[in-house]
Amino acid sequence: MIKSVNIGALVRSAADFDPVVELLIALGLRKGFAGENENARSTSFFSTRLQFDLIQRKKPWDEVDLVLRVQDPDTAFQLVHHRGLKVSGDYSGTEPSHAARHFEIEFPGGTRLLILGERADTNVGDTDHLAFEGDLKADGKHFGIVVSRFNSFITERLLSGAIDGLVRCGATFHEGYQIVRVPGAFEIPSAARTLALTGKYDALICIGCLLRGDTAHYDVIVNEVTRGIGQSAQETGVPHAFGVLTCDTLEQAIDRAGLKMGNKGFEAALAAVEMVSLKQVVGRRSSVVSEKQIPRSARNDKVSAQSTSRRNVKAARKSSKKRK
Repeated sequence: MIKSVNIGALVRSAADFDPVVELLIALGLRKGFAGENENARSTSFFSTRLQFDLIQRKKPWDEVDLVLRVQDPDTAFQLVHHRGLKVSGDYSGTEPSHAARHFEIEFPGGTRLLILGERADTNVGDTDHLAFEGDLKADGKHFGIVVSRFNSFITERLLSGAIDGLVRCGATFHEGYQIVRVPGAFEIPSAARTLALTGKYDALICIGCLLRGDTAHYDVIVNEVTRGIGQSAQETGVPHAFGVLTCDTLEQAIDRAGLKMGNKGFEAALAAVEMVSLKQVVGRRSSVVSEKQIPRSARNDKVSAQSTSRRNVKAARKSSKKRK
């Protein structure tokens, strides 16, 4: 019996490997094990959904090395454009009236990727339309970034990644975000709540770095920072993205600030953008159901005129007995 399905995509040149990996991470795939030997190098990626197609070709067509289906092809196209990658074909046009869009990317070494997807509110034939999801469009939004000065060697890298993520999603450079610096991670929740209560920010990005020491101080601070950020988000209603590293060693922090494990500041920025969009989507689509839409048999306040009359008669009798 099948336990899992592994699909391999071949990169045609060594020069294309790193750019392809970076693009897949930017599009939202979760990076897994990476390995290298004398024969090849590889990186595993995990997605929330896998569609496996078995095709018998009746007519020859140009071969691509990897096909990616995305939630928002227009945002993916902008991301590819910002990275300076070559789009060799945009087959479904750029008009918003088109229900879907697919385009092909060609890397300098010859590797070819095809990206396709349905535009928002048009994928009615897909079960994904049953779920509310946000997109990665940050244009016109305002973000607050709270960053700790402690362990600045790491936090400044995370800050750069967060800004990069916001700008790539369409946030206006400098004007689309505000940076607030605090002494350490412990002060992040207080500053984040203060910004949230101003009502000027659509989402907040919390950035810090905590390294385990020889005392219990690390555990105390980690718990308080995590609790404080979560509590601020819940009580203010403003999304807070968690970009605080909690690592045992400096090497682990460096790996998560732009090396082997990606940049967690960049990921926090994408999470903030998506949560702002999700909040808007839920606000548009979720409406309070009026009483007219609820069958009377299902309403909790159903009271017939006859039962009301009976209650009034009983109350009058009790009142009459008390007077006697």
